[in-house]
Amino acid sequence: MTPASNGQVSIIRTERGLTISGTRITLYDVMDYVTEQYPPKFIRAMLNLTDEQVHCALSYIDAHRAEIEAEYQFVLKETEELRQYYEEQNRELIARIAAKPPRPGTEAIRAKLRAERTKLESQG
Repeated sequence: MTPASNGQVSIIRTERGLTISGTRITLYDVMDYVTEQYPPKFIRAMLNLTDEQVHCALSYIDAHRAEIEAEYQFVLKETEELRQYYEEQNRELIARIAAKPPRPGTEAIRAKLRAERTKLESQG
């Protein structure tokens, strides 16, 4: 754990993992941006953190890189397993919802969405 300049702990271990104290932001959330090489200012804006919180998180990650990387890989694996589980559990429900006819009065917005999707697909 790392003390902040005001004497409070800035990185704490909670049931969610290593967390920036006073927030629900984990170091694994920060790692999502670090691995994509986003600058600290971007991370700060995306996670609504202070400069000090970002600095403490990045410093902690740098000082404990191997440990953080191992935990981060575990979190990614666990997240993917949960996504697959819930996708499988909800496959039938999603298919039933998709098969339902559109609600009356939504034709115009659905046409607009289809046109946007077609436009985006043709650009990609």
